[in-house]
Amino acid sequence: MLALVTRFGCLERRRQEMGADHTTSSVFNERVARDYEAWYEQGFGSFASRQEEALLHQQLQHFTGASSLLEVGCGTGHFTRWFAKQGLHVTGLDASPAMLEQARLRNGTNYLLGDARALPFENQQFDLVALITTLEFVTDPVQALREAIRVARQGLLLGVLNRQSLVESLRLLRGQHPGGVFARAHRFSAKELTRCVRQAASTRPVMITWRTTIFPGRFPSGATWLPWGEYLGMSVHLEPMKRSKA
Repeated sequence: MLALVTRFGCLERRRQEMGADHTTSSVFNERVARDYEAWYEQGFGSFASRQEEALLHQQLQHFTGASSLLEVGCGTGHFTRWFAKQGLHVTGLDASPAMLEQARLRNGTNYLLGDARALPFENQQFDLVALITTLEFVTDPVQALREAIRVARQGLLLGVLNRQSLVESLRLLRGQHPGGVFARAHRFSAKELTRCVRQAASTRPVMITWRTTIFPGRFPSGATWLPWGEYLGMSVHLEPMKRSKA
């Protein structure tokens, strides 16, 4: 118990030193939170959700025996609920009280208010940690990944908006610039995200695989090695941490 209290005390001091991550809570305010789920229920949002879930399902097959998952940046719980339907014991964490309020209205999953840069959990507490369209809005993505790696036993499931997206390139050619919360999103290429993961992992060995999905009309549907999909899904396999001797 003393070790746990000491650990949480250290986390609180770290949060104070870094300062609150106001970016996430201010961008995902009450107005955004009320309408966020509606995007997944119609048109392109519904199509994108199905494609992303299909890729996540493929990623999960590589982590046999995983039973617990933490979703960091869970928002309104859209993917948290999907992970629960896959039979995982899930916990959702988000920095936005407004988004968590909407998540709690939709089911009884365990949701917590917290900072991705200083997770209030013990080392290797979860089999998997997922960050789905979260790193784009975090002020220090490497630190968020460092914390995710610390609390994960088997690995990470990452999903980001792809900087090399053909869908986004076509939008920009048409003069359709991102609006709303996505105007502040930092998109990642596979190369940049890989570099961030390796920097966060430091000396801990990792194995990284990735796919992209969501392409313009004539491209084949589904996940592929082609680097130009709108959504980039990355699996990070972690070598178990060596426990220090008492």
